[in-house]
Amino acid sequence: RHFNIEEQANELQNSKDRGVMVLGCGAYCIGSSVEFDWCAVSCVRQLRKDGFKSIIVNYNPETVSTDYDESDQLYFEELSLERVLDIYEREGAFGVVVSVGGQIPNNLAAPLSDMGVNILGTAASDIDRAEDRRKFSDMLDTMGINQPEWSVLKSNDEALTFAEKVGFPVLVRPSFVLSGAAMRVAADETQLNNFLDLAADVAADKPVVVTKFIVNAKEIEFDAVADQGHILNYAIGEHLENAGVHSGDATVILPAQKLYVNTIRQVKRYASIIAKGLRITGPFNIQFMAKGNDVQVIECNLRASRTFPFVSKTLGCNFISLATKAMVGLEAEPYRISLLDIDFVCVKAPMFSFTRLRGADPTLGVEMASTGEVACFGVDAHTAFLQAILATGFKLPEKNRSILCSVASDSFRFEFLPAVHIFVAMGYKVYATAGTAKWYNDREGLGIIPLDKPEEGDEDKEGTAMHAIKSGLIDLVINVSEGSTRKDEITAGYLMRRCAVDFGVSLITNVKCAIMLAECLERGCDKFKPLHIDEFYHLPTIGWKKPTK
Repeated sequence: RHFNIEEQANELQNSKDRGVMVLGCGAYCIGSSVEFDWCAVSCVRQLRKDGFKSIIVNYNPETVSTDYDESDQLYFEELSLERVLDIYEREGAFGVVVSVGGQIPNNLAAPLSDMGVNILGTAASDIDRAEDRRKFSDMLDTMGINQPEWSVLKSNDEALTFAEKVGFPVLVRPSFVLSGAAMRVAADETQLNNFLDLAADVAADKPVVVTKFIVNAKEIEFDAVADQGHILNYAIGEHLENAGVHSGDATVILPAQKLYVNTIRQVKRYASIIAKGLRITGPFNIQFMAKGNDVQVIECNLRASRTFPFVSKTLGCNFISLATKAMVGLEAEPYRISLLDIDFVCVKAPMFSFTRLRGADPTLGVEMASTGEVACFGVDAHTAFLQAILATGFKLPEKNRSILCSVASDSFRFEFLPAVHIFVAMGYKVYATAGTAKWYNDREGLGIIPLDKPEEGDEDKEGTAMHAIKSGLIDLVINVSEGSTRKDEITAGYLMRRCAVDFGVSLITNVKCAIMLAECLERGCDKFKPLHIDEFYHLPTIGWKKPTK
């Protein structure tokens, strides 16, 4: 059908008058918090700026989106299919935005579309192709895009056969879940059976996929906005931790500092193919992992991710505002961004509530555990990292200048060796559990003080790591486990980690973060001078248009 200019203008005005419904994030929980509320508020503000009547549906009084003056119409109602349909019919809305409130609204896309609701942005059928892990993996295979070997769960026996074929460890991945719910890395047959049962319960009638888990791979975040399958703007960040730590718990560095040019090229190429294949309009996030120059796709979320506020603040360009324009059919002009020309680094560090969760194991995995995050700017990655972890409440080992190390495997001990040399050279008093101390002393003669591992029923015995922590001798505990299934390893590591949290001692459980901290201290990054965000935005640069407020 042909529209003349006047008809197009009338239709646009009609859409603005009818209004756009924006579904919020719902109750705050692990995996769904203020990051998604920021996205919803940014979307609503852009709608109002462009003349659209804005209608918010959310039921969380803690959110900014439920402030009476943020939208033209506020419905403080549950985010269920029935209630959203009622509001849609009552308002006669032009369409519904499901991609800025996290997983709850995103899961409503298909049932709403089936009931005739106009889903703005990416079509519900394409959202389903990305969320359904079987359909998504099939699509990647068809496109010739690399991904870890995978299989759809039909029975535990089939899953075991697959795991034996590709080799343990394997990753159990339910579909349509947020924050890695029920996602687990299985190291043996017993764990695999237990995790499959849990995943099947969480996923209900949705597919559960088992994939080969790639050890020692780097994880990469790709956040972008697309219009009709064409990418308008993107940002590439890297995780400090290796793949295996949930993106919500990971330390993210933006722009990425240690990726090969060919790796970045492959990431952009794969993202472009996926965006076209899924006909994406609006915000989306793809997680990649790279080992050497071999890039593989982990997953794709056709919604705003929790890193969108982080990306937008770092670059000074609101990705959600741009996505909103694309979703409602307005001209969306890309920001002029050159990631290589940005002369500062921003690091996002997670915050945890382990002190309030009695008995919880303060360690990281593929299921999200963090309850907040902090991001800090720096002239380099080390300065930004140190500021970020200090902002989370982390305390540097200054009181006694003492550090307790417990590193489970030889490979991690070797990787951590340069950091131990730094601590010793800087005059820190380094303690270690018996096996770790012997490994370093025998090979390097570093004079590390050995402490016994805690044993159940005898944890507080003098000369044990637990006694040293409780006595206030230790300022920092670095406990790197190997993910072992051995009961003694799990018990001893857990007791030390839990003791550190309960007695207010700083704790690091990832070898990459521990090494980064050592490098920060060696470089004197703890003597940093805090700067205002505008001072970073106004650093002299070449080829990049600075953001304007």
